[in-house]
Amino acid sequence: MAIAIQSLALALAACAIVIVSSEVCATMNIKPNASTAIQQSHSYAGLWVTADGYVRHNLLPIGRYDEARGRRESAYQGRYEVSGDHIDYWDDTGFTADGEFIDGVLYHGGMILYRQK
Repeated sequence: MAIAIQSLALALAACAIVIVSSEVCATMNIKPNASTAIQQSHSYAGLWVTADGYVRHNLLPIGRYDEARGRRESAYQGRYEVSGDHIDYWDDTGFTADGEFIDGVLYHGGMILYRQK
C-alpha cells in the first residue's frame, strides 16, 4: 500500500512538472521572434544618422532595423519596438539595447542620431 501511494505521489509530481514546464515555455514566447515582421504605428521609421555619418540606423516600418557602421553596411540587424518615445532593439545575434527619442533626436547607446531627410 505504501509503495502504491509513493508511486501515485511521484506520478502526480511528474505531471505537475510537465504542466508547469509547458506554461513557462508558452509564457516565454510572448514576444515575436527575430524573423517576425510587425507593422508598427509610430512616426520614427526612417534613417537615423550620427552627426559624422558613421553610424546609420534604418528603422523599417515592419519593425526591423538595419544598422551600418562606417563602410560596413548591415553591421547589425534585428527587430525593434517603439513604445511612446522609447525604443527597444533585439539584434539577431541576441544582443539587446534601447534608446529614447527626445525632441526629434534619437539617444541610443551613448550616441546621438538625427533623422536623415
